[in-house]
Amino acid sequence: MTATPHVGISGWRYAPWRGVFYPPGLAQRLELAFAAERLNSIEINGSFYSLQRPSSFERWRDETPGDFVFSVKGGRFITHMLALRNARAALANFFASGVLALGPKLGPVLWQLPERSRFDAELMDEFLSLLPRSTSEAVALTEFHDARVDGRMFASTDAERPIRHALEVRHPSFVTDEAVDLLRSRDVALVVADTAGRWPMVRSVTSDFVYVRLHGDKELYSSGYTDEALDSWAAEVRGWLDGSGCPDGVGRDVFVYFDNDIKVRAPFDAMHLMDRLR
Repeated sequence: MTATPHVGISGWRYAPWRGVFYPPGLAQRLELAFAAERLNSIEINGSFYSLQRPSSFERWRDETPGDFVFSVKGGRFITHMLALRNARAALANFFASGVLALGPKLGPVLWQLPERSRFDAELMDEFLSLLPRSTSEAVALTEFHDARVDGRMFASTDAERPIRHALEVRHPSFVTDEAVDLLRSRDVALVVADTAGRWPMVRSVTSDFVYVRLHGDKELYSSGYTDEALDSWAAEVRGWLDGSGCPDGVGRDVFVYFDNDIKVRAPFDAMHLMDRLR
């Protein structure tokens, strides 16, 4: 099967984008469809801040083209507040909140750790072992939900599909063979994160896909990518796609999301990278 590049943006509802990326006067309810006509993937980040509702996931599914793919950012309640500990009920709530309503448009689930989170092999392995690796496993997990999703659950799947997971780390203790080997043993992608040098950028391939987040190479969340920088990332993505940049020589699907949204660079940089990969 040919590896596929998925290129998009982290979130799509930003006031400064209106009248710049989005045409003046475009209704907010049409912004997702507008972005999805120009990109082939978007990272849902509202799910990081709070549990969403099934009706929202259903609407996002229906407003995008048939071959569109969403990545979904896991809740900060799990990664930041619980710090991955005793997370089964919270994970059940997350997957019961409507994630499965995306159906075939569900791509990887992103788990972003805070800067303070150090590598703890036992804790990390315990958390990764809880993650559902298929839609049927996710449905089974929802049985452990608590009252937070009572009356607002989506706990079914129309087909058996794999669920991929990616982990974004921000502490240098993860830049070790032990951490990389653990993620590889659990088939979890270690996110390649460009953060203007603030946090580590690790390019180790640890899963059957590659997940990239571009937060800005000069100024975090702000600076745009030059033509030269986009050429460089395009070359790297091609290496992952054809396997020449992978340790086993096997090509992988690649998901790239631009998160340099402050100065409205993200959607344009994403489109320019897509053009380079056609």
